[in-house]
Amino acid sequence: MNAGRPREFDTEQALEAAMRQFWRRGYTATSLQDLLDAMQISKSSFYQTFDSKHTLFQRCIEHYRHGLENDMLQHLQQSPSARQFIEDTFHSIGNSKQQDTAQHGCLIMNTASEFAQSDPTIAELVRSGTKKMRAVFLRAVKRGQQEGDIPADKNPGALASYLVSSMGGLRNMAKAGADAKTLKEIIKITLSSLD
Repeated sequence: MNAGRPREFDTEQALEAAMRQFWRRGYTATSLQDLLDAMQISKSSFYQTFDSKHTLFQRCIEHYRHGLENDMLQHLQQSPSARQFIEDTFHSIGNSKQQDTAQHGCLIMNTASEFAQSDPTIAELVRSGTKKMRAVFLRAVKRGQQEGDIPADKNPGALASYLVSSMGGLRNMAKAGADAKTLKEIIKITLSSLD
């Protein structure tokens, strides 16, 4: 193998394709051939670039987490109010039931369910992912309290943790096939925690 040979594929595109494959099927059910087909690369390129399925999976979780955190932060910054950001975040899950992402749940929460604590490296990535989401919601709740849209006597840390838990649960309900009416009812109850 020529280690100096330039890659003949876009690493970021391949990583995105692998992430979507894991997201659809989970780690265990995704074979090496599934990954090669999705990424459109050879086995030698796979091992040269990503080393192993496990290493690739770690990179995919980091890729997903980074994208999710950036999207959430961007939406929070652009939102006219923090409460509007939180409401829009939940309504987007309810409204996207037929979309690819809603049907596959949340990769971080899916991974937590699949691995539990059996793999310390993956468990740490999951913990880090949920912490990042919580940090964005915590920022939103505190801003909402400053803006007067969320009561100042609410515990911002507890509320942020509840929102992360609720978002994961809502995505799993969408993944399980809950209808739009059910999702809207769940969202309404969840958002009432901001009152």
